[in-house]
Amino acid sequence: MTERWTPSSWRQKPAKHLPTDYSDMAALERVENTLRSMPPLVFAGEARRLKSLLGEVADGKAFLLQGGDCAESFKEFHADNIRDTFRLLLQMAVVLTFAGGKPVVKVGRIAGQFAKPRSEPTETIDGVTLPSYRGDIINGMAFEAAERAPDPERLLKAYGQSSSTLNLLRAFAGGGYADLYNIHRWTLGFVADSPQGARYRELSSKISEALDFMAAVGVTPDSHPDLRRVEVFTSHEALLLGFEEAMTRVDSTSGDWYDTSAHMLWIGERTRQPDGAHIEFMKGVKNPIGMKVGPMLEGDELLRLIDILNPKNEPGRLTLYGRFGADKIADRLPRLMAATKRAGRAVVWATDPMHGNTLKAANGYKTRPFDRILSEVKTFVEVAQAEGVHPGGVHLEMTGQNVTECLGGARALSEGDLADRYHTHCDPRLNADQALELAFLVAEKLKSTREAERQAAAS
Repeated sequence: MTERWTPSSWRQKPAKHLPTDYSDMAALERVENTLRSMPPLVFAGEARRLKSLLGEVADGKAFLLQGGDCAESFKEFHADNIRDTFRLLLQMAVVLTFAGGKPVVKVGRIAGQFAKPRSEPTETIDGVTLPSYRGDIINGMAFEAAERAPDPERLLKAYGQSSSTLNLLRAFAGGGYADLYNIHRWTLGFVADSPQGARYRELSSKISEALDFMAAVGVTPDSHPDLRRVEVFTSHEALLLGFEEAMTRVDSTSGDWYDTSAHMLWIGERTRQPDGAHIEFMKGVKNPIGMKVGPMLEGDELLRLIDILNPKNEPGRLTLYGRFGADKIADRLPRLMAATKRAGRAVVWATDPMHGNTLKAANGYKTRPFDRILSEVKTFVEVAQAEGVHPGGVHLEMTGQNVTECLGGARALSEGDLADRYHTHCDPRLNADQALELAFLVAEKLKSTREAERQAAAS
C-alpha cells in the first residue's frame, strides 16, 4: 500500500543539511505553529500560472530567466536593493526576449532565499570551533557563539522580510516601474558606459527600432497598459523543511497542497536523495519545482528522481538545473539530456553556471570567473541543440548592486579588486554590469541558434 503523503511525512525520512542543534525545541515548535496561522506569502493560483508558463518553456516556446541573491540577509534588506535586482532581471529579460524571439519567464531568487547548505557543519578559526553559518533564517554570520546558535525567532523575521519584499515586488511589477520603454532606456545607459558597448549596440539599436515602430502604429504604454506591467515570480531552495511545512496549505479551489512560501521551490544537489526528506516533501506539493543536477548523477538515477517528483509527466512541473562546471559540462550533460529525451520526460532543462565554477583566489576570497560562467552557458546551449533538447533557461546568482565578487567581465575585475565591495553572505554573485553583459552574450548565442533553426527549417 502506498504511504499517504502529508506536509509532515518528510519527518519520517533521513534528512541532510537541516539544523539539529536548536537549544529549545519547544520554542522551535511554537514558532512553526505561529507560522501555520500566518497568511500565505503567495497564492496557489499564482503557482499554477507559473507552472503553465514553465510548460511553455518545456515545449520550447519560452525561456526561463531565474536569478537573484545567493542568500538574502537581514542586514542588507533595503528597498533600493530589491528595486535594483528587480530592474536587472527585467533588463536581462528584454534582451533575451528580443534575441531569442520567445517570451521570457522571470523568476527571482528572492523573498525567501535565506537558508544555505554548507559543506561542513562547523567552522574553526584560530582554534575556536563554532557551527557554520547556514543563512539568516537559521543563525548569524558573525563568528560568535551567540550568533552561530540556531534561533527559532529568525524564522518569523524571515517571513516578515519575505512578505515586505513581495509587497514591493508587486508594486514595482504593476505600478509602472516596469514600463518596457523605461527598461530599455536603462539598458541603453549600460551599453553607452560599457567598455564592450560597441558589441552590444547593434542589438540595442534593433530593440530601439522595434519600440519606435510600435509607438508609430499606436502600441504604447498608454494605449496598451500591459506594457507597464510584468509578471515576476519568486523562488528559493526548499532547505529548511520545518518552515516549508508550516507554510504548506490546502488550496480551497483544488484541494491540493501548495507551499505558499514561494511560487517555485527547488531541491539542491546535496539534498536530492531519492529516499530522503527533501524529495519526500517536494513530491507532495503542487508548486512547480526544480532540482539541481550535478556531474556525479547518472541517467538511470535521474529518471528515478523525475518519476518520483513528476509521476504524471506534467510539462512545467519539474525544471532541471545542470550545474557541472565549465570543464565537465560537455562530458556529463549530453548523456543526461539524452536519457530524458529518450524516455520522453517533459522537463525544463536549464543551466546553473555558477556553482560548478567556484574557486578560491590567491588572496583567500571565494570567487567565480566570468569567462567560465559564460563558457558553461554556451556549452549548455550547444549540447541542448545537439541532443534535440530546448535550452530552456539560466539560473544565476546575481545582484543589482555594484559588488566585486566575480572575476572578469567587460570591466576586467581582478583578484585585487575583490576586496573593494565583497558583500556576499555566502557565495560570489555577478554584479549588475556582469549580469547584463552575460545576458547580451547569451542573447548572441540564442540568436545564432535561432537563425540556424530557421535555416534548417527552410532547407
